[in-house]
Amino acid sequence: MSTRLLMVFVPDPDVNLAMDIARRHATRIWVRPAQGSMESLLCVVQGRYVERLVDDLDERLGAREGFCAIVLPVEAVVPPLYETTETSLPLRVGNRPPSRLEAFFSRDRLSTEELYDDIEQTVQLRLSFIITVLTSALIAGLGMRSGQTAIIIGAMVIAPFLGPSIGLAMAATVGNAGLARRSALALAAGTAACLILMTVVGRFIDIDITVPELLNRTKVSPADIVLALASGAAGVVAFSRGAAVSLVGVMIAVALVPPLAAAGMLFGSGHPQLALNALFLFAVNLVCINTAGIATFLFQGLPPKSWRITSGILMIWTAVLAVMLAIIVTRFAPLG
Repeated sequence: MSTRLLMVFVPDPDVNLAMDIARRHATRIWVRPAQGSMESLLCVVQGRYVERLVDDLDERLGAREGFCAIVLPVEAVVPPLYETTETSLPLRVGNRPPSRLEAFFSRDRLSTEELYDDIEQTVQLRLSFIITVLTSALIAGLGMRSGQTAIIIGAMVIAPFLGPSIGLAMAATVGNAGLARRSALALAAGTAACLILMTVVGRFIDIDITVPELLNRTKVSPADIVLALASGAAGVVAFSRGAAVSLVGVMIAVALVPPLAAAGMLFGSGHPQLALNALFLFAVNLVCINTAGIATFLFQGLPPKSWRITSGILMIWTAVLAVMLAIIVTRFAPLG
């Protein structure tokens, strides 16, 4: 069972209230004086209860001057902190008990605050982000042109679209409009920059459209939908457990950067129809990643701000995916 160390700083008059809240979520709590008239609490909390503890503290003490809560990862606890029938927290009012499968997949998930902290820096539209996108696209494009799969994989490790892709799915799940805007803006800017660069590259280098690594990005099949859905789900699962950025990024980038880079090169080299096919593959993959991402976040217990809004967005993505699948079956199936 994963654990977190929660450091809570509160004014002296509120320390008893903070203790009462902490006792409802943590079994190991220490209090010590902090600077001035502040007190600090150290709480060792089971990972699945961190979100509830932080929410309760913020609701009761968030407006108090000097209040601060810091969540830190814990490598090991001695003696170990196990969840038993006695230490398991009761469900909140109105919540149904999680199934064994839901409990299994949600037990090691980072709290919403930790996920926000991890994603926030990756959805900022900065020069470094654009440079990363351009570098990844250029490496992937040249790797496809020469048919060298290893170079394409190397481009994926850069993981330029990790933040915006995961950010869109997370924003739709929790109902965060600000995160959705920042993610969409970064994704749109990165997509435009990639297309412009690779179109210019395509005009000045020879492109052999029979190279399999390039030609495969101009064909779309139902198998590509399965791959993109799996990439999105695996990426969210890895991200929500704090996996290495390179690991999560490869899962997402493999479905986004190569078709986008291929589309740009094909536009530049005078193959507009093939370029549109590659661009369609990029769109299909993006829709799949968001659809699978939202579903996986919900499956892991990420709390939506409004179930009506979140389910509506998921239904829209699913409907768009169904239309795309119909297009694939009617238009691209004969090409296989």
